[in-house]
Amino acid sequence: MHITILANRPAMPNLPTVTAFLKEQQIRIVDTETLPVAKTLASTRCAQRWHLQSESADLESIAWSDLGLADNVDVNFQHPSDAISDIKLAVFDMDSTLIQCEVIDELATRAGVGEQVSAITERAMRGELDFSQSFSERLGLLRNLDASTAVEIAKSLPYTDGARELITTLRARGVRTVIISGGFSLFADHVAAELGMDEYFANTLEAVDGLLTGVAIPPIVNAEYKEAKLREIADSMGITLRQTLAVGDGANDLKMLNAAGIGVAFRAKPVVRTHARYQISIVGVDGALYFLGNRPG
Repeated sequence: MHITILANRPAMPNLPTVTAFLKEQQIRIVDTETLPVAKTLASTRCAQRWHLQSESADLESIAWSDLGLADNVDVNFQHPSDAISDIKLAVFDMDSTLIQCEVIDELATRAGVGEQVSAITERAMRGELDFSQSFSERLGLLRNLDASTAVEIAKSLPYTDGARELITTLRARGVRTVIISGGFSLFADHVAAELGMDEYFANTLEAVDGLLTGVAIPPIVNAEYKEAKLREIADSMGITLRQTLAVGDGANDLKMLNAAGIGVAFRAKPVVRTHARYQISIVGVDGALYFLGNRPG
């Protein structure tokens, strides 16, 4: 059994919290393996795999992620049951996952209601509000915003650290890459094209005479939709859910993450981190590759 350790440094730092815990629990490090990093990230990333052995400790039940955060690294236990070498489909949330912002908040800022909408978004992503209800409330505040504003924002979206390397590596391995986003189709179309992804599913903003109406055209991409779409795509490909990867950050991603063979909570809200099998809080989204057995070069 092993743990994967990821750090935002060119060399692995000392890990006093992790190593002290291993000593206390009498967990032996059998071997350490340095893993390759994408050339474009080599100056800011390092990855190691530690092979562990213990006669008494339940390695799977340990809160590895919390231990890692204390040392400013990502630590994840690699579950032996995961089919790490056979992933055929990877689905992603878009906002705060592939890109560094929430597009609805960007639109709200242009509409002069940024703080109001951001507060609702934050509560919704933490699972404190019903997503569909809060989504409709936020959209209503965008009524009469010039639709061309969305086009301007799409051209300058800030991509998440490691997003390009992640998608490039998955595509090179024949993995189908899909956005399933509670954001908006205009932005998802731009992100999918920019990253070279296969397709996207997102909400469509309604506009009349060049102005947003404050509503989205059904169906609304909520938690249930995301999980159902993952299952639908996997079924259409003739693969099992064990052959899928899902990455997201919000409460509306949880069902999708838990349905996938490998579910990764990326810089996620506490409720999501608690329930997701894998977590990335320190490094870029490319860190998901190390849970698949895929090694960027």
